[in-house]
Amino acid sequence: MGCGMGKSEAQLKKHDRAIRAALLIQRWYRRYVARLEMRRRCTWNIFQSIEYAGEQNQIKLYNFFGFLMDHFTPASSERNLISHLFRENEICRDTEWERYFCYKSIEVPDSYSGPHLTFPLTFCGVSKLVEAFRHKQVADLSFAYIFPRNTEYVHVDVISSYTGDLHGQLEDLLLIFYKNGLPSSEKPYVFNGDFVDRGKNSLEILLILFGFLLVYPNDIYLNRGNHEDHIVNLRYGFTKEVLGKYRVHGKKILKLLQKIFSWLPLATVIDHKVLIVHGGISDTTDLDTLSQVDRHRVRAALMIEKKMVPSCCSCSFLFCFFTLTNSSTQIVDVLWSDPMPQNGCIPNKVRGGGCYWGPDVTEEVLGRHNLQLLIRSHECKQDGYEFCHNRKVLTIFSASNYYEVGSNRGAYIRMGPDLVPHFNQYQASKTTRELTLRQSVGWTERSALRALREQLFVHKSDLIIAFQEFDPNNTGMISLRHWASATESVLKLSLPWRVLRPQLVSSSQCGMVNYQQWIRELSITEPKLEVSLISQTIYKNHSNLETVFRIIDTDHSGLISLEEFRQTWKLLCSHIKTEISDETITDLAHSIDFNKDGSIDINEFMEAFRLVDLSAHT
Repeated sequence: MGCGMGKSEAQLKKHDRAIRAALLIQRWYRRYVARLEMRRRCTWNIFQSIEYAGEQNQIKLYNFFGFLMDHFTPASSERNLISHLFRENEICRDTEWERYFCYKSIEVPDSYSGPHLTFPLTFCGVSKLVEAFRHKQVADLSFAYIFPRNTEYVHVDVISSYTGDLHGQLEDLLLIFYKNGLPSSEKPYVFNGDFVDRGKNSLEILLILFGFLLVYPNDIYLNRGNHEDHIVNLRYGFTKEVLGKYRVHGKKILKLLQKIFSWLPLATVIDHKVLIVHGGISDTTDLDTLSQVDRHRVRAALMIEKKMVPSCCSCSFLFCFFTLTNSSTQIVDVLWSDPMPQNGCIPNKVRGGGCYWGPDVTEEVLGRHNLQLLIRSHECKQDGYEFCHNRKVLTIFSASNYYEVGSNRGAYIRMGPDLVPHFNQYQASKTTRELTLRQSVGWTERSALRALREQLFVHKSDLIIAFQEFDPNNTGMISLRHWASATESVLKLSLPWRVLRPQLVSSSQCGMVNYQQWIRELSITEPKLEVSLISQTIYKNHSNLETVFRIIDTDHSGLISLEEFRQTWKLLCSHIKTEISDETITDLAHSIDFNKDGSIDINEFMEAFRLVDLSAHT
């Protein structure tokens, strides 16, 4: 009997030890997952902050252009350059443009083996185009001349499927079609803007969507996003993509798309209950006003055509920027705004355009128009979607792995007559599906830190000045708190710098950072050209400089003259309030005019100043 009791007690003790061990493992695993989640969120903040800082720079460039126009006189020495920047685009009048862009004028080479464009366009024809792109084929160029026309914001009956930003990621669109079916009268879709830029297959996505829109004009709807804007395209890659794929006809295609983008609706209303816009709303949003906007004159959302200069002027046309009439403000708000948890409506200083609006604004705008739900896109979400404002605002984002492989899921919505959204999430990259959680977090974290080190490198002169304010005795050492404060004051990314310090600073002593050593150790290549001040200026303003160059390059040849190069630099220096002598600029121009023909290749110039993270190659 006693032996039996002893055995039972031993089993109980063994069972207790197993439970305690399981609890310890469970506690360890929860902490492990929590640490990974903290790293994931920190990584996310880095990517998003850098993205929004770039958009803010884009808006600042618009502001700079506005300043130029306010101070422009025909007699100024830069008038030829300014006329390049603000001249009317050479698109023919509406009565002539369809003949000018006729697809029949395109000669298809005999060697072409892909699908051919025939009219009337059919579901079968567009399906073949989808399959051709799935197998990496190039489309018959005449497909680039299929164009839709919409005239105002749209009221439609129930739509079954909704997608958000695609940003040139064809794999995501093809995966949506595989999981959800191709668009048709039985499978209607709303595609909510930002089809282009960043990804490498923006044009293919447009051709597919335009094709289905022409076949099913009452079942496919395309809203305009903030990236359906030819000035934004100059900065974020779509212009370069089109010119690279269609060298002969690329210029004409870009002009055609510029006009098409201006036709796209700004909003779609489903069953008089659901409002779909790309960015969001503001406290002044009014659907009746939006429906009356003469959108075809707004080819760039932040550029509003106002008046022509009298013929006595040397410059043919004058555009006035930021003519903030009620309607133009509403266009910017609809394309650029983001929701916030607090009540109110304030300028969106993070992006630099649009506004932040709160739940009270959502209630008021939806209530005034008898709507139940606002669906928007514009913001990358880790799970592909997110509710806010008491589930009355729904963000949907369809570009998976947007920042880096494993950074986020994509999603699309299915919705029936009850208007209850059902979410479908995915990862388009096979690599992502094969990674463990730890591998995925590590991959994206390394990528985010590389991007952050680039930002630190291009601001290193400003960082040294900021650090020295906390080091009056020039010891080369500052406290971790001062290091974090100074870094944020320069980069303005709203990041947890003290948390990031172990990944960015190799060593510290007793809470002190040797900032001089840290600056020297930033693992980024030094300038390739021996012009220190101008090199740092190029790195810091790389995207702005390329944008202005490509605006000046009106014939999209990829070349600008030495004089245009010099004038561009004078304007940029005025914008960033930096003094660089004409002699220095001229020396730089001649040093990169490699074949001495008096022209500068834009791509070669920008590539010469591309940053490379040395830590990725060690």
